[in-house]
Amino acid sequence: MSEAGQNNEVSSHKPKGKELAALSLIALGIVFGDIGTSPLYAIHECFFGEYGIPVNQANVFGVLSLILWSLIIVVTVKYLTFIMLADNNGEGGVLALMALAHSSDKDKPRSKAWILVLGLFGAALLYGDGMITPAISVLSAVEGLKVATTVFKPYVIPITIVILTGLFMFQYRGTGGVGAIFGPFTLLWFIVLAILGVRGIMMHPAVIGAVNPWYAIRFFMTNGWHGFFVLGAVFLVVTGGEALYADMGHFGKRPIKLAWYGVVLPALILNYFGQGALLVSRGTLLSSPFYMLAPAWALYPLVGLATIATVIASQAVISGAFSLTRQAIQLGFSPRLKIEHTSDRQIGQIYVPPVNWVLMLSTIALVLGFKTSSHLAAAYGVAVTATMVITSVLYFMVLRHRWGWNLIGASALVGVFLIVDLAFFSANIVKIAHGAWFPLAVAAGVYILMTTWKMGRQRLAAAFRAKIQPIEVFMDRIQADPPLRVPGTAVFMTGNPGKTPPALLDNLKHNKVLHERVILLTVTTLEIPYVHAHQRLDVTSMGQDFYQVTIRFGFKETPDVPKALKRAKKQDLDFDISETSFFLGRERLFPKKRSGMPLWREQIFAFMSRNALGATTFYHIPPKHVLELGSHIEL
Repeated sequence: MSEAGQNNEVSSHKPKGKELAALSLIALGIVFGDIGTSPLYAIHECFFGEYGIPVNQANVFGVLSLILWSLIIVVTVKYLTFIMLADNNGEGGVLALMALAHSSDKDKPRSKAWILVLGLFGAALLYGDGMITPAISVLSAVEGLKVATTVFKPYVIPITIVILTGLFMFQYRGTGGVGAIFGPFTLLWFIVLAILGVRGIMMHPAVIGAVNPWYAIRFFMTNGWHGFFVLGAVFLVVTGGEALYADMGHFGKRPIKLAWYGVVLPALILNYFGQGALLVSRGTLLSSPFYMLAPAWALYPLVGLATIATVIASQAVISGAFSLTRQAIQLGFSPRLKIEHTSDRQIGQIYVPPVNWVLMLSTIALVLGFKTSSHLAAAYGVAVTATMVITSVLYFMVLRHRWGWNLIGASALVGVFLIVDLAFFSANIVKIAHGAWFPLAVAAGVYILMTTWKMGRQRLAAAFRAKIQPIEVFMDRIQADPPLRVPGTAVFMTGNPGKTPPALLDNLKHNKVLHERVILLTVTTLEIPYVHAHQRLDVTSMGQDFYQVTIRFGFKETPDVPKALKRAKKQDLDFDISETSFFLGRERLFPKKRSGMPLWREQIFAFMSRNALGATTFYHIPPKHVLELGSHIEL
């Protein structure tokens, strides 16, 4: 595993002491919010959900054993011990893993195609998760009011919608200020989870015996297929596992591991076992095992704390959707969208308005449509289990083709992961008729949009390449018949190095002049999260004061062309940005049925193109220095 953990600044730095403690505290609020709110509904769904089983000691011990070993196998062993080794220059997540596997299969076109399909669908599934997580988390917290008194029953949904609306409306201001209290609040939440768990265990200490995995095995032997279906509810306890890997680049591996082993895992186990002990003691008389752990005087404060915890968990998922969208744009699977930075110091804090409003409307619609957290739980899990399966498959690709593992070793390790992943997936897929179709439908829609955009851009680029002339031909032409040169610098952006930009030809055709200095600029996105400063820009002189400039960005960076061009001075290309004109092509597309791309996809691509953010805004080019030259193109 010589390449596990790339040698970049993020992954090589090992925080210690106070820095490690501070990062671990922040990681609590960002990374573990989702998995930390699962106690609100997981045990309840195992016994009182769609496939609930009778409450008796054997079943309670079996479920607790399944929960314990799921946390250990999925989170501790799979993600913390193995998957997190596959970092793409310190970054994790399904798209980062896809890029890592994709770049290692350079000579296997078919394999590369499947890697892209898996990675994109895994990313698409996370959007469905991003819609369901805020809905089920906040709704389950507010439902605690019904435990205190039935007076609040008619107001649970309105209160939930108000909280969710406020959460999404707040996004444009960023999470900088609130982020400072995420960690301490989440730490308080886990402390409360542990205290409540201990209180419950004291009612029936024998519940500790459920650590024996034999109870999990006997659970399946006793309950058969019904017990297998309960796995769909058990899976709710590990739904935040993917976040550990996705947020690795923000904090590093050590703070995440310290937070998990030191705080999260013990608190979760204590709380789940406390709820189990309470069930054994009181049986079916419980309406909410989690809230019934608390004494009567603490119920309202607990509802308040739970609501804050679920808002924090939702915030992490929403921010993850923003980050995922930026990565998709940079990798060429999404049209350019408006991205606002909400922090001057932290590049990861961004706000994507179109994604925010779609998530808000979808989340509110889910609350109104499903009405209870129990009904939402039926829709929850399919997206995350499918993503975990995809992560395991992509990890296998990395083991085999990047790290050079033999087939037997890679298959043995990933095979263990897939047995668990596929068991959870199979237990969740039976929920299709009960709402699990929703995240799959969302994922299918997002996947179609991403692949349509990629295909459309590839066909558009091919059409341009077929029509435009090589730059050498153009250079020979102007050398033989020199046009008038005017003062200043002109930058022509092109995605086809070696070809003459259409905007350059149009400008010469209509204005009959060229600037005294001409830059042909190509912006590329690499399959790494960040590009080092010394690799950012290359300049090649072409003669006649023409220069080919290539700017590189990572898939987690926001392109800033003027800022990057300032580095050209170090490569003997000195010019004043304030006296520079940027010539951009603007195509208007007209779908036309031809062989290849279906007409319906052409229409979708044309619509996405018309509504994409302009290059001027996306690349942070000063509008007063931009000239756009339009053209009509039939797809």
